[in-house]
Amino acid sequence: MNDTSSSPVRKIIHVDMDAFYASVEQRDNPELRGKPLAVGGSAARGVVAAASYEARAFGVHSAMPSVTAKRKCPDLIFVPPRFDVYRAVSQQIREIFAEYTSMIEPLSLDEAYLDVTQNLKGMDIATEIALEIRTKIKQVTGLNASAGISYNKFLAKMASDLNKPNGQAVITPKHGPAFVETLPVKKFHGVGPATAERMHKYGIETGLDLKSKSLAFLQEHFGKAGPYFYGIARGIDERQVKPDRVRKSIGAEDTFAEDIDDLALATAELRPLAQKVWRYCETGGISAKTVTVKIKYSDFTQATRSRTSAYPVADMDEVLQIASALLATVHPFARPIRLLGITLSSLTNQESDDAGAQSQLDLGI
Repeated sequence: MNDTSSSPVRKIIHVDMDAFYASVEQRDNPELRGKPLAVGGSAARGVVAAASYEARAFGVHSAMPSVTAKRKCPDLIFVPPRFDVYRAVSQQIREIFAEYTSMIEPLSLDEAYLDVTQNLKGMDIATEIALEIRTKIKQVTGLNASAGISYNKFLAKMASDLNKPNGQAVITPKHGPAFVETLPVKKFHGVGPATAERMHKYGIETGLDLKSKSLAFLQEHFGKAGPYFYGIARGIDERQVKPDRVRKSIGAEDTFAEDIDDLALATAELRPLAQKVWRYCETGGISAKTVTVKIKYSDFTQATRSRTSAYPVADMDEVLQIASALLATVHPFARPIRLLGITLSSLTNQESDDAGAQSQLDLGI
């Protein structure tokens, strides 16, 4: 793996909108400003898609069950999501990015990486570019954005969280490795709760702990992610900004703290996975015809089960229903389960699907 000093220094900006969905709702409805707000359903099975900063002060956050959020914040106001509006605002933001660079890698509607090493404005200082972009976003949309500036994607992503909301931070090549050493691994982008728990078992709590592990150790215990963890522990991330990524599938998986051998318990673990993949579908205006469940057993052997339908799945409940049925086909389990995953593939655009379905109705078929 190359040392950072041996390769040209890149200038990467990570732009992240502040409480995006909630901020759009507060912008469009002045009565909601300054109040704890959650975008999502308030029903018993509802989930928070986004929370305003006023709600976050009570511990409310995205992916939290609505009943839990309401318990934490009794005055919480629920607003149904308007993804068509969020997509339109996201497009406005994307057009601002395009004034500065064609190297734009969207991660979702509300965040993206920009490579401004060579930029359309001929500006030398990436922090000035980030400030200009954030100012234009505020002028055009009325919304606040935060930004992180660094020499690689990992550190740019970490920097964008440092001065939120409505701020920016830079991590230079000189300070990158030392910054990573002091950071808890649970805050690393790319280290989820399950991975953080596994790292904890090996005594890995900080970037410095991670740096102390050999590449062979990380590959043995974390597989394909091993080289990535080895690099970021040293402030190295050679991933390029990839514009216009075409997603062929959407997946989410979770490794459990303890293996599961009960069907009801395993089925319950599918819900947050279904919620996560469907949230991506909603924000991207897409759906899928194929649902796949991945099962990894305690001995690391694995199995997959898939179902492809003639029409795209309609909602999260349908994803969960199909995934639950697929999981049931491998019960009784050969061994206890250590990991479950859900992947959606055969992706399609929801708007075109709706139009096609309407045409069929119009034709009486």
